[in-house]
Amino acid sequence: MSKHKSTVSAPTADQIKPGKPYPLGATFDGEGINFALFSENATGVYLCLYDVADPSRETAMIPLTERTELVWHIHIDGLQPGQLYGFRVDGPYDPQAGHFFNPNKLLLDPYARAINAPVNHNNDWLGYDYEETEGEEGKHLVMSSTDSGPSMPKSVVVDDKDFDWGEDTAPTIPMHRSVIYEMHVKGFTYQHPTINETLRGTYAGLATPESIDYLKRLGVTAVELLPVHQFTDESYWGYNSIGFFAPQNTYSSAGMNGEQVNEFKQMVKDLHAAGIEVILDVVYNHTAEGNQLGPTLSFQGIDNRAYYHQVGDRPDYYMDYTGTGNTFNLSHPRALQLVMDSLRYWVTEMHVDGFRFDLASALIRTDEEVGRVSSFLDTVAQDPILTQVKLIAEPWDIGSYHVGGFPVRWSEWNGKYRDALRGFWKGDDGKAAETALRLLGSPDLYANDGRSPANSVNLITAHDGFTLNDLVSYNDKHNEANGEDNRDGSNDNLSWNCGAEGPTDDPAIIELRERQKRNFLSTLLLSQGTPMIVMGDECGRTQHGNNNGYNQDSEISWMNWHWDDRQQALFDFSSALTNLRRDIPLLSRRKFFGNEQVSYLRPDGQEMTSDDLNNPGTHCLALFIDGKRVDEQTEDGQDIGDEQLIWILNAYWEDIPFLLPKLERKTATWEVLVDTNAGQVKPDATPTKGGKEFVVPARSSILLRLK
Repeated sequence: MSKHKSTVSAPTADQIKPGKPYPLGATFDGEGINFALFSENATGVYLCLYDVADPSRETAMIPLTERTELVWHIHIDGLQPGQLYGFRVDGPYDPQAGHFFNPNKLLLDPYARAINAPVNHNNDWLGYDYEETEGEEGKHLVMSSTDSGPSMPKSVVVDDKDFDWGEDTAPTIPMHRSVIYEMHVKGFTYQHPTINETLRGTYAGLATPESIDYLKRLGVTAVELLPVHQFTDESYWGYNSIGFFAPQNTYSSAGMNGEQVNEFKQMVKDLHAAGIEVILDVVYNHTAEGNQLGPTLSFQGIDNRAYYHQVGDRPDYYMDYTGTGNTFNLSHPRALQLVMDSLRYWVTEMHVDGFRFDLASALIRTDEEVGRVSSFLDTVAQDPILTQVKLIAEPWDIGSYHVGGFPVRWSEWNGKYRDALRGFWKGDDGKAAETALRLLGSPDLYANDGRSPANSVNLITAHDGFTLNDLVSYNDKHNEANGEDNRDGSNDNLSWNCGAEGPTDDPAIIELRERQKRNFLSTLLLSQGTPMIVMGDECGRTQHGNNNGYNQDSEISWMNWHWDDRQQALFDFSSALTNLRRDIPLLSRRKFFGNEQVSYLRPDGQEMTSDDLNNPGTHCLALFIDGKRVDEQTEDGQDIGDEQLIWILNAYWEDIPFLLPKLERKTATWEVLVDTNAGQVKPDATPTKGGKEFVVPARSSILLRLK
């Protein structure tokens, strides 16, 4: 962006042309810039230009007189990328009719490729006069006369072609062979001891050799970045987007006047070169404008009725299916177009490999209901670009739970996997039958409509909730640092502290906690489906019992790179598990197992019955996988392998002797591949003959292979 400079003086009349209604946003064509903004209900739109050297100084306010298909547009010759701009939109300020037009408020372009400053709270940005009335009721009905232009962040014109992608190629790793790593761009490198301080916490920091080497050693195939769409400062996590095309500017080491775009692209290019995909956690279900008392930053002032779901008889209030104050209205064609254009932009121009959709059930809502038939799902299903990338739904919102309910192209965060496995390893009664299904890729949820185990994104933890370390160290949440008197965050964590709340010096409790972490990680990485590891779980990162670190831009949320011996051992164990999963394709199949290919065994070696699985006292499962009965090839045409495996999960509090199946060949033996009690993958253990007892220690997991 540095080769372009914006104009300071106002454009002359001969520079101004009608322009075109498409593409929407600000587009540099070599001669100047075309601006196009949709507003169905506005009576007037003004383009405001600002000085790069002094972003508070407005150099021109130009009325847009051309309007085509509800799009206001203009072309100005001579303007260059790097130009700062915004819009003022006139129309009725009539909240009770759903309109919040206020030309005193400078608005961000919904299609802005970059934003030049952090979007932090400022009372000048409120569309109503917050001092005019007392209390919340009715406060939003009085229009503010304060000009927000000087303090409001500005949109930045970006030349989309100003980057050399070279030979960049998407890794295109099949979903069933993927290992996803959910992470925070800033939190991952902010405390890294050897990365240059100027790069820590940035896109460039994530692309350093130190970061990439770590991800490669861990064995992950994709990073899933917590939101990087420009967001406001209420949340460290970033789940309050306001710029669906603009990368978060505070994650840029190079600058905020468009430099953040190329820095993001370079990060993607470097990760691709290492064979690592980039998946974005995207928030299209709501925006940072909040409810009727929130700031007027963009959509509310451009066309509130078009962009948001409103309460039927009180359109000054918002339908809040997200718990954030508003819900984006994807049943409106222009709001839907915006989201689709954004998704395609991040694939075609930014080269990302997929998306995880926050509160995805909210995206398929009409004003009445949630359903599989929606304009959003239909549009995505036929899009030639989006059908080539990974699509992952968080299949719930504040009022609905739709695990297993999304169409065939969609993978889902499998909350039922998380809850079943937490309960099973915690030792709860009655979890065996459901756990047996979850280990096989949840065929009860996905074995129809052409779906596969890969549709299940298996997780034990996520950014929202306890870390893995805290899951086995705390019975209760400890969110005092959040400033909400520990009222925030879930009270239902299915956690178990193993005998003491929080840190302890008791060696028996410490050993049990480490074993439980290994149990969870091994279960996650040996189950059919697509595993997702959360940043730091592989090394025992703690948030000290905080299960809702949304506002913790602090050591509570950042990655800790100073490890003790236990943390290093857990990382080594995690890395060995990902390598084992990669080396044995039978552990990550494209298809579901048939009944003749797998069975669950009792400790006496007999096949489990339905009564065994549904017995509340069953706390142990032994899954037998007969690879000799599996006829499947890998993507490159190689046979998937004919290993015979026994995977024993003993969540009981006592050792259990298992009778291993007898073998046709007397010389054959069962070798141990994973032992969570010993904390080893491929340990130097003595093979066991078939027909012999094999003792599985209490609260541990063993994977054996026929040798």
